[in-house]
Amino acid sequence: MELYSKETAAAVAQKLLDIQAIRLQPNQPFTWASGWKSPIYCDNRLSLSFPAVRTFIKNALVEAIKSKFPAAEAIAGVATAGIPQGALIAEAMDLPFIYVRSKPKGHGMENMIEGKVTANQKVVVIEDLISTGGSSLKAVEALKAAGFEVLGMAAIFTYGFDLAAKNFQDANIKLVCLSDYEAMLPQAIDSKYVSDSDLDSLGEWRKSPNTWKQ
Repeated sequence: MELYSKETAAAVAQKLLDIQAIRLQPNQPFTWASGWKSPIYCDNRLSLSFPAVRTFIKNALVEAIKSKFPAAEAIAGVATAGIPQGALIAEAMDLPFIYVRSKPKGHGMENMIEGKVTANQKVVVIEDLISTGGSSLKAVEALKAAGFEVLGMAAIFTYGFDLAAKNFQDANIKLVCLSDYEAMLPQAIDSKYVSDSDLDSLGEWRKSPNTWKQ
């Protein structure tokens, strides 16, 4: 797991904070579907409603793919939030686009992968957000099973959990992200989204999200 660049990480974090795609509430935490308490809620889909932010993220992801995965022959989005981001990137790079469902469609062709399946085609997978990496890596496995060569994954933001890093390492999948939790915190402090006194609690959540405030 790596950041594309420190400069990009800071810029993307600031833009996501500015449009409230990232919201921080250390004293009134969110509850995730898993039951975990969290001081952060990240919804990068909001960036699609802001053309300047949308274009900045698209261009940054294109640059990251060209730099880290220059052999890319196709782009795959992970349903659902990775689909629009992936389509934008594929259009910008003039590459074929496909997307991967979380499970096979229950009717018709019962596809899990939508779009033309080309054996041995080199594909880069697009995600908007990485938490533990479980659903993202499930999409990778579906692509491999269909005959694609998965070069790696590019994402907008990651919480930077150790579990996610281990999951990607175990799966031997390279992950490149535009920004992460650690890069976001200084931007949040500078912008007065949170105070210096919140830093300890915010740092503890990143280290142990499953037990934080339980």
